[in-house]
Order: sequence, then C-alpha cells, then structure tokens
Amino acid sequence: MKIVLTGYGRMGHMIEQVAQEKGYEITGRVDVTNVPDLKTMPAADVVIDFSHPAMLEAVEEYVKRTGAALVSGTTGYDESHMERLQRLSEFAPVVHSANYSMGIALFRHLLQQMPQALLENFDIEILEKHHNKKVDAPSGTAKMLLSALDPEREKRVVTGREGMCGARAKDEIGVMALRGGTVAGEHTVYLFGEDETLAITHTASSRRIFAVGAVNAAAALAGRPKGWYRLDDILFH
Repeated sequence: MKIVLTGYGRMGHMIEQVAQEKGYEITGRVDVTNVPDLKTMPAADVVIDFSHPAMLEAVEEYVKRTGAALVSGTTGYDESHMERLQRLSEFAPVVHSANYSMGIALFRHLLQQMPQALLENFDIEILEKHHNKKVDAPSGTAKMLLSALDPEREKRVVTGREGMCGARAKDEIGVMALRGGTVAGEHTVYLFGEDETLAITHTASSRRIFAVGAVNAAAALAGRPKGWYRLDDILFH
C-alpha cells in the first residue's frame, strides 16, 4: 500500500513509523512548507491527513485528481468543512474520525447503545484532558462522544461555568477541557444521578494508539468503492 501523509508533525512522523513497520510505502510527505507539491504528486492508494483545516482545499484537489482513499484525522473542522468532506466521498472512499483508537471506537459504540429515556434520569458531563500543546478545545473526541450521547443535538452544550450561573438545567450537557503537561488524552463521561454516579473513562498512554488506528483504517479503506464510511464500518465489519 502506498501512502501520502498530509500533516507531517509529531503525529505524521508516528504514522510514518507505524506504516513502515507494517511494510507500507510512504510516497509523499506534505506540511505547511510544501503544500503546492500535492498538485503534481503521483497517485497513492490512500492519503492519511492529520493536518489543519486550512489544508483541506489542497487535500480535496489531490483526492479528486487521483481518486486516492482519504483517512481524515484532522480536528477543528466546522460543519462546512464536514460537508466538504462528505462531498469528497463522491470521488473516493472517505472516512473521518477525531480519534482512531480502538478503545474510543468501543466507547462511542457503548454510548450509542444507551437508551435515551434512561439517560434523561442523569446529568451528563464530559471532561477531557490533553497536553499543553493542543490548540483546539473541546477536543474532537469530546465532540464525538457528545454526538453519541445526543445524536439529535437536542441538548444545550455548556463549556464553562462561572459566578452566579444558576442551577444546572436538565437540558444541558457540560463539556469541559483541561490542558497541561504531556497528557496524550483522557476522556471521561460522567452520568450523575440521584445518589449515584457512573463514570466511563478512556486513557491514552501515548499517541501511538492513534497512529496504529489510522494505519489500520487506511489498510481497511484502500481499494473500497467511493463513498462515506464510518470508522466502525471498516474496522468492525
């Protein structure tokens, strides 16, 4: 399998290491210093993109030109970016996830199975922790867990509380972010009920789990028909 890496920072280097360990070939490396190279870069089997929303246009052009599968792990996308990614699936197989670890995929699956009627008995809060270099908050993974809990977006999202903010409303979900040190990533969903609390936590010991998941996703996606894929579709089926 031939891979083009877009986004060649710490995660890009780790993905390269994992891919080479598995015997895959890295045919291109693109970061902010050489984005125009994508215009003439030969076709690969798959693009693994852990870059920045500003690079989406260049990635789109490459995928449309070559038909290469796209494994997108870029965070910080808004709704318009996501719509563009979904339109790109008309030209190639595309998967996007804010987190490629197997544990988070299972975490999300568990949350999706929780009956909404039962969840109404609990106050829901999401707490995420990351290293002090992370630039976006809340994390893409926290937003993904929020979507699993509230797929219809019926709840009001609260990202901070201060002063006389009033009693907590039943129709809100708190999503809080902590930043510090070298924390690779920790996400906890709290369900606060009457006289009981349930907490589900996923802890990443290193960023390598995300690289391994992205490379596994690339191997599973390459060669599939064009279309929009969920990570669960290609890893668990």
